[in-house]
Amino acid sequence: MYFCNLNIEIMTLQQLEYVLAVDEHRHFQRAADACGITQSTLSSMIRKLEEEFDIIIFDRNCHPVKPTLAGEQIINQAKVVLFHSKQLQEMSLSERNKTVGDINLGITPTIAPYIAPKLFHYIDTIPDVTIQAHELHRSQIIKQLKAAELDMAIMSLPHKEEGLLEIPLYNEKMLAYVSPKDPLYRRKSINSTTMPRQNLWELKNEISFQKQISEFCDMDSQRSSRYESGSVATLLNLVNENSGFTVIPELHVPMLRKEHLCNLRPLVKPVPTREVSLFVREDYVREGLINIVVKGIKEIIPLSMLNERIIKYAVRL
Repeated sequence: MYFCNLNIEIMTLQQLEYVLAVDEHRHFQRAADACGITQSTLSSMIRKLEEEFDIIIFDRNCHPVKPTLAGEQIINQAKVVLFHSKQLQEMSLSERNKTVGDINLGITPTIAPYIAPKLFHYIDTIPDVTIQAHELHRSQIIKQLKAAELDMAIMSLPHKEEGLLEIPLYNEKMLAYVSPKDPLYRRKSINSTTMPRQNLWELKNEISFQKQISEFCDMDSQRSSRYESGSVATLLNLVNENSGFTVIPELHVPMLRKEHLCNLRPLVKPVPTREVSLFVREDYVREGLINIVVKGIKEIIPLSMLNERIIKYAVRL
């Protein structure tokens, strides 16, 4: 059988589509017009395919042109190949757009309190979609994402991570929370470039926070914090019960008690921010589920903080 000898690695689906177009129209120029290309391009692509097969597909001496005996077999097989290719494309598109299934989500501790409760509530309203969330530190999330133990994750990364696709969600400011006993309390705002590290209570294992704090703090000042916490709430308690100050994300402000709002001070020149993103593996294809999570984030996060692209567009992988 002639088709057994074709080189699949060299042949392209586009070439097969050109062959079928000529078979349909029995005229090279009309086939080229139907394909939206020049007649010379179509002819050269079919000629190249004939050379690869080492056969003649069309008898060009006939008017209208017609396939040779070997060409008829090529055409019949090309129809089967293109049919299955279309099926695969439709299956892939269906899988991408599917809005049913489980979402296995990782989220870091300094983001979870502001997103997880409302995100659960939002997704519970969507039929046939369930979510499991795991509060993990950044290094654990990256490891589990790459091992396909998580489908997606919400976190802040200070740099691009190989093998992961980043979808920016929102940007939030960082603010100082200062004890009335600390000298900084007397200031209306705090310059982030001269902010002393002395008496700073820091977040443990939160690299994006630590990186920004280290960049902005006065590193020449003596560091005297004796405790690194894994949660913002613990840091606030440390400041309230002792002295010093800490840095908190903007989304924590509504969770503060009314009497503690006076402890907040804006950080300026420059204003430190963190970008929070959704991460998936580069081979992840479930666009439908990604867009469900993104839509949930848009319901939770104030419009002024949202990334402009997710406001305007759906996510396309």
